[in-house]
Amino acid sequence: MQGTVSCDGTSEPATRALIESHVSGGKFFWLDLDGVDTETHDLLLGVFHVHPLAVEDAQEFGQRPKVEDYDTTTYMVVHTASADLQSTDEVHFILSEHFVITIHRGPCQAMEGVHQRIGHHRASEVGSPQIALIYLIIDQLVDAFFPLLDSFDSQIDELEDAILVRPTDEQLGTLFSLKRSLITVRKSVTPQRDMFASISAGVTELPGLTQEGQRYLRDIYDHLIRISDLVDGYRDLLSGVMDTHLSTVSNRLNVVMKQLTIIATVFLPLSFLTGFFGQNFSFLVAHITGRWPFYAFGVGLELVSAMALLYLFRKRGWLGGPTN
Repeated sequence: MQGTVSCDGTSEPATRALIESHVSGGKFFWLDLDGVDTETHDLLLGVFHVHPLAVEDAQEFGQRPKVEDYDTTTYMVVHTASADLQSTDEVHFILSEHFVITIHRGPCQAMEGVHQRIGHHRASEVGSPQIALIYLIIDQLVDAFFPLLDSFDSQIDELEDAILVRPTDEQLGTLFSLKRSLITVRKSVTPQRDMFASISAGVTELPGLTQEGQRYLRDIYDHLIRISDLVDGYRDLLSGVMDTHLSTVSNRLNVVMKQLTIIATVFLPLSFLTGFFGQNFSFLVAHITGRWPFYAFGVGLELVSAMALLYLFRKRGWLGGPTN
């Protein structure tokens, strides 16, 4: 078993004997567990009398945010941003009037912050220690999304500037990666927002939840609404950046095609003139002779036709000049 037991502001390594003494003593305590092994599984069933379905869910990570009532206990799943700001992590809660159990995998920064905030926060005014504790924990878990969304904002701004300068395939890959990450965050935030909406409205009841405690949980709900709005906004921004990338690539392709078309059009009359005067008819061979006909027909007509076409292209704005 890996975890800590916190009671009356002190924290100790979790042992079966210590937990059984706290349970039999009836004092409120917080058990923070790093995963569920065989010993922890037996402890949840035999000592805490947690419903087998809740224990089964606590062992399996990768679940959506939810809250379920099991008569004597309430089971919750809350998601947070991972430490690397690339994905989301989840924390499982088991609540009753005498204890709160949190289960996560690996180090969790929110738990470290809660240990520092216990006893120094106005959440102690909510009337029940379990509601004060879950407010402190969930507030830390939810607020961890803001740095993640700030990193999204910075990356989107950098991509926009880079795309306008020179669009590349790497940028398109980054866009798709950001879009997948944003979808992952949205899948975590949206059901979590709905879950706290039902708690704030009184549809779902938590053990020891008072009217003052509801105000604190509504504060969490307000944060989730802000995060959900930011996620939707960044999703629209990503779609706009992707459209900008595709439009910029298309515009550059159009410019290249226009340049190639102009070159081909300039050489079109030159090919015609050289082909026409290169015919071996007797009239052309007999009458177009000497140096000056060579300069007039062989060189002059080609230059005049090329200059006339370039003047026409510039007049119409195809070469960057004023259009008529």
